Amino acid sequence: MRDTASDGLKIAIVGGFGVGKTTLVGAVSEIRPLSTEETMSRAGVGIDEPAGPGGKQSTTVAFDFGRITLDDEMVLYLFGAPGQERFWFLWERLFSGTMGAVVLVDTRRIADSWYAIDRLEHHGLPFIVARNNFGPPQHSLDDLREALSLPPGIPLIDCDARRRQSAKRVLITLVDYLLTYASPAWESMP
Repeated sequence: MRDTASDGLKIAIVGGFGVGKTTLVGAVSEIRPLSTEETMSRAGVGIDEPAGPGGKQSTTVAFDFGRITLDDEMVLYLFGAPGQERFWFLWERLFSGTMGAVVLVDTRRIADSWYAIDRLEHHGLPFIVARNNFGPPQHSLDDLREALSLPPGIPLIDCDARRRQSAKRVLITLVDYLLTYASPAWESMP
């Protein structure tokens, strides 16, 4: 990181189990991400069940961490949160100092996104929603907005968390949203 970097923005990536949070951080980070992925054990059978095919073999047990340098002074710090309910207590700490968040959604399990949205609204954190497409979308973004009860002002976009350009577009959408909609709140801060 450059010696001139003086400002860092903390961004949280949240969502349900197996939705692609670790993948998104890894796709876009300029450094090798710090990952807390551990092999899933038999103890998780019946508890940690990702939807769809794939045979997920590991899971995040703390946070994933990545970094993106925006310019000589500004850096984005990315924190991917674990999605399982038993790790949700970690989210309260994660949200401290966070400028904004991405809620990653798997439309095969929309209900898994409600907790993330609820927590962000509870904390008053600005966020966007990104539908991680695990194949061709089955429903329109308008249908998803309605299913999630998202107000019209919250950005809702499609992404493929495996693709760097797509992951970058998600983060650009969040930063644009923060600059456009959250700047009046920042200006009133001492």
